[in-house]
Amino acid sequence: MKSNSQPASVPLEWVKSSYSGNNGNCVEAAALPGGGRAFRDSKDLAGPIVTLSDSEFAAFIAGAGAGEFGQA
Repeated sequence: MKSNSQPASVPLEWVKSSYSGNNGNCVEAAALPGGGRAFRDSKDLAGPIVTLSDSEFAAFIAGAGAGEFGQA
């Protein structure tokens, strides 16, 4: 996992879940050109960006599905 403010020289297409409300408390995600995913806080577009490789993202999704991070 890396944290930075500019993961790619190509503009990213940021999306957020259709389940997100209009309260602004959202995480946006973007596919990286070379693979992997980038994530940012929708309230702080110029803030830090967390990037995960494809394998890191798959491990995160598997862990979330298995309940490794607790319940909200």
